[in-house]
Amino acid sequence: MEALRTAFGELPMPYLPELPARGVGADMIGRTAALLVELPVEVQPSGWRLTDRPGRDLKRALDHLRRDLDGLEEVSQGYEGPLKIQACGPWTLAGAVELRYGDKVLADPGAVRDLAESLAEGLAQHVADVRRRVPGARLVVQLDEPGLPGVLAGSVPTASGFGRLAAVEAPVARERLQTVIDALAPAFPIVHCCAPGVPFEVLRTAGARGVSLDVTRLRRRDEDQIGESVEAGVALFLGVVPGTGTRLPDKGVVAKPATELWRRLGFAPATLADQVVLTPACGLAGASPAYARAALARCREAALVLREDPGE
Repeated sequence: MEALRTAFGELPMPYLPELPARGVGADMIGRTAALLVELPVEVQPSGWRLTDRPGRDLKRALDHLRRDLDGLEEVSQGYEGPLKIQACGPWTLAGAVELRYGDKVLADPGAVRDLAESLAEGLAQHVADVRRRVPGARLVVQLDEPGLPGVLAGSVPTASGFGRLAAVEAPVARERLQTVIDALAPAFPIVHCCAPGVPFEVLRTAGARGVSLDVTRLRRRDEDQIGESVEAGVALFLGVVPGTGTRLPDKGVVAKPATELWRRLGFAPATLADQVVLTPACGLAGASPAYARAALARCREAALVLREDPGE
């Protein structure tokens, strides 16, 4: 409840926090796997695995989510405006969840297709539930895909760890991601990828209307793709504040990576604040409550800098 109140108190676009340190089922993989339709999961020593029937691990994950949604409904009474929720994307999920016989879902193209379709159905139900609980919200749905660059590069390890799974072709990656994104309508879909080598074209052509990334992992060779995405109307959620720490840079320093990127891309400074959102680099799950509150406030202050003086 404290995390929810912080999100609603500090931000013009609050969100439903994820707190993975609570244990099994509160983690990104388990929280999303619990939403799968007709694909129950359980925890094994190696991680989450598909199973034949629902068990206590799945129940625990659903209980976490249900309590969080109850809290969201309470804190958001009367709220109208943008609200962000998030879930793991299909490719990162496929690279983390194992099949019943032990290999990763990612190793079986048919299983990946089934997983994407199940996730699409489950997320559509989740989005509908949030809409009922917060009727004044304009939903933004974030799909976390930190594993997607590795999927495309063929660097995801097998379940044994001794090999690497075959690379997935970009058109296939786009198709599975699009299956999930299409199910989110009319919510505003964004994809978060904090790994190097964000596949901007795959995300954009799959239907993502926003891309969230860590600016410290951007490479100069990525900027052409970023420019194409911006020209296509894709919003940028730029991670500019460290996710943990004790001291924060001032708002001008926080805003600087966004203003410099915009200048290098050659876009009009006056458009910067309309298409860029400043965020923590990769979540605040490891931060203290005090630091999390300060980091969110600093993001908000830096965003005002962009709007007030975009040429600086």
